[in-house]
Amino acid sequence: MPSSIPADIPGSARTQEAAVPRWSGLSLMQSELRVLFGRRRTWALLLALAAIPILIAVAVRLSSGVPSGRGPAFLDRITQNGLFVAFTAMLVSVPLFLPLTVGVVAGDTIAGEASMGTLRYLLVAPAGRVRLLLVKYAAALAFCIVAPLTVALAGAAIGAVLFPVGPVTLLSGDVIQPPEAAVRMLLIAAYMAVSLAGLSAIGLFLSTLTVVPVGAMAATVVVSVVSQIADQLPQLEWLHPWLFSHYWLGFGDMLRQPVLWDSFGSNALLQAGYIAVFGALAYARFTTKDVLS
Repeated sequence: MPSSIPADIPGSARTQEAAVPRWSGLSLMQSELRVLFGRRRTWALLLALAAIPILIAVAVRLSSGVPSGRGPAFLDRITQNGLFVAFTAMLVSVPLFLPLTVGVVAGDTIAGEASMGTLRYLLVAPAGRVRLLLVKYAAALAFCIVAPLTVALAGAAIGAVLFPVGPVTLLSGDVIQPPEAAVRMLLIAAYMAVSLAGLSAIGLFLSTLTVVPVGAMAATVVVSVVSQIADQLPQLEWLHPWLFSHYWLGFGDMLRQPVLWDSFGSNALLQAGYIAVFGALAYARFTTKDVLS
């Protein structure tokens, strides 16, 4: 006589089957993060980012002084307050270094697995293509968070070692104490992480188009450079608000009193649009991709 097992009984077969997708997704995410941050290449990228504020701080320390108005913003304030090493380094990193590292990580998401021949094994149940795509992008987003934090923390550390640390004068003229300045650093790092989310989605899509990870990495970086160049051309002013790099340097609003959130919100909305568009393109491509070819 057939019998049925209630779905709500703990430990029942149905409960265990329903729990498989949730736990397999969590395990897949944990595995992806371990792989990403266990690679020597990832640590090399983070060390390269950390070297930027160190190089800036050492150069200023060994120089006779920085003339006011010369070089990147905040550079002439470093000798008075070491916390400005972090602000300067984050500003310097935005145009090239951060997009470069994100391009390497995002471009390798799918193409790297395909080139090593492991993609077909990752797609064995219960992983699935959609879940794998989401996990890969989530890992790339994790790197987008860690990368600017690395620049900020390395800058604050080397600045505190080589220069005095004290109250910080904001762009609005207000003065805040070092603990609040540290919070502003974290806000800028968060702003930069959001800024890189759209580029990461573009890299994910490009990574589904090829089995050569270097090609996807290079294409992602080139797209970043082209967007920034186009953003500087007055002839393309109509296009500027739609470029994913348009608000990248808007984090100066985090250094005002009170904090101006307009640019943060506009930037987040723009990046969300790029995530939606290129996420959909990556989904359309990846779900029809022949992983056996």
